[in-house]
Amino acid sequence: MTRFHGICRYATCVIPISAFFASSLWFGNTAYLFISVAFIQMLKALMPVATFLMAVICGTDKLRCDLFLNMLLVSVGVVVSSYGEIHFNIVGTVYQVTGIFAEALRLVLTQVLLQKKGLTLNPVTSLYYIAPCSFVFLFVPWYLLEKPGMEVTQIQFNFWIFFSNALCALALNFSIFLVIGRTGAVTIRVAGVLKDWILITLSTIIFPESTITQLNIIGYAIALCGVVMYNYLKAKDARLTQTPVESIPDRAAKVNSSI
Repeated sequence: MTRFHGICRYATCVIPISAFFASSLWFGNTAYLFISVAFIQMLKALMPVATFLMAVICGTDKLRCDLFLNMLLVSVGVVVSSYGEIHFNIVGTVYQVTGIFAEALRLVLTQVLLQKKGLTLNPVTSLYYIAPCSFVFLFVPWYLLEKPGMEVTQIQFNFWIFFSNALCALALNFSIFLVIGRTGAVTIRVAGVLKDWILITLSTIIFPESTITQLNIIGYAIALCGVVMYNYLKAKDARLTQTPVESIPDRAAKVNSSI
């Protein structure tokens, strides 16, 4: 009976979260083939909007006027930034936005499925359960869509690039866990805003095709103002309710926006 209960819990908790996690990775990584790194970071400002909408639809958050106006401000900023993009590509934009909403739904499902079932998983344990299942979901689009167009002679596998990339991703998850434990989620959010600006700046320096226009900057600044106000309102709500630890979607939306 205990084994059957464990299988049911895995099927209802891990598999749906892994499916949307794999979807966010595939759509988000595919977008890099069509649009620039800088523009992708600007589109990721939609992450709080997507998370808020999914939380309202799933019933884990309430539709409030102040938060709705913040989400509207962020959306307007992203639209302005998209309008000013020189190398705008509708396919890449759709891929990136779809990945953002898949990630948002994964975060909300994490709250709905794990909190209601009384499960508490730290990042290391979560990766242990979710990563193998996500690999299976990622294998399907690779086998059906990518493998037929691949040739073995075209593959140039560099072990050090692959290993250093995987090591950085692992270090990022551990650092997030340590920073949240020693400081708090608000610090992560502030650091995330700074990280976005640094990443956009570096992408324009390293990749010449990532040209930023004045309208890009204005639109992203508008979206960033909405994100900052959203973070402020959420921090204010946490102080009023005397709950220093925020909900999983609110904490992870900013943390995972660039993974």
